[in-house]
Amino acid sequence: MSAKPFPILFIAPTRIGDAVLTSGLIPRLLAEIPNARFTIVASPVSAPLFAQTPQLERLIVMEKEKGGAHWFKLWGQVRGRQWGLVLDRRGSGLSQFLRARRRAVFRRTGGEPVHKVIESARLLHLQDDPPAPAIYTSEKIEAKAAALLGQGGPLLAIGPAANWIGKTWPDDRFAMTAVQLMGDGGPFADGRLLILGGPEDWRAAETLRRVMPRERSIDLTGKADLPTAFACLKRARMFIGNDSGLMHLAAAAGIPTLGVFGPSDERLYGPWGEAAKVVRGPRTFAQIRAIDPNLNQPVCHMLDLSADKVQAAARQLFDETAHAPAPPAQPAASAAPKKRVRRPRKDPDA
Repeated sequence: MSAKPFPILFIAPTRIGDAVLTSGLIPRLLAEIPNARFTIVASPVSAPLFAQTPQLERLIVMEKEKGGAHWFKLWGQVRGRQWGLVLDRRGSGLSQFLRARRRAVFRRTGGEPVHKVIESARLLHLQDDPPAPAIYTSEKIEAKAAALLGQGGPLLAIGPAANWIGKTWPDDRFAMTAVQLMGDGGPFADGRLLILGGPEDWRAAETLRRVMPRERSIDLTGKADLPTAFACLKRARMFIGNDSGLMHLAAAAGIPTLGVFGPSDERLYGPWGEAAKVVRGPRTFAQIRAIDPNLNQPVCHMLDLSADKVQAAARQLFDETAHAPAPPAQPAASAAPKKRVRRPRKDPDA
């Protein structure tokens, strides 16, 4: 006799990067609760990341509305069910008004800042063994990625854009880095350039497009959705990019990832993984924040980071990962977790 389905409502983060960093909770729950059935609430930009989740019953795309009307609409869609677990990464008040056997709701606490992966792991008491970010794809998505990339030398993936000019390294320096790494004697001398970004990132990728011959570059800026970009990244030898959702996707793909940082705190948002590194200029995050307390000034804080320093860091990471095993194709839902999930407390009012 099959086990009764265990319904889980997962309210995921809004931003792409945060959604990726939280994604590892899903395969851990699947391994611990084989009869789990997911309803996932995500924003329009983060929803594609969860579309291929195993045992997904429903994906609710929630757009923000004035006055919090979106929460009332969500309440109307989920209030009629008895949930086994409500996993609320946004820390909303909604979860307290749903019928649930258990709740795991994010709450901000004081103390030393911790990485967002660990912050999410605390929801299930897994901070001592935090699950790494994991995105699911499909055979169709993998086939599309293979067709887009074709055959050729190793891929150097670059994401030159970010969501704020302050943490966007100048595009000409990305171009200089690519030319050096892909030139004679460089680690990608026989490789190809893969340019990634959203439709709004076209301008940031312009210089990269111009410095590399067409036969040695693949420009997918605005041409690949998030799951397809992830599948493409799994086939790359290395990624270099600003602190962005794309950087976190690359790290989740298990490839060597070099995050180019300035006004970002790597303690919280550094790329996660053994093959992931951060390079920054001479100033620390605290020093940059001292002159831009709200991190919103329309100026680039990355001008003191030279192309030579990024190139050196990329070469070092390339050498360090020369014999690293290939990452798995996608998360294994049936794999046993290293540590048993400690269920959140049972709600006495459920």
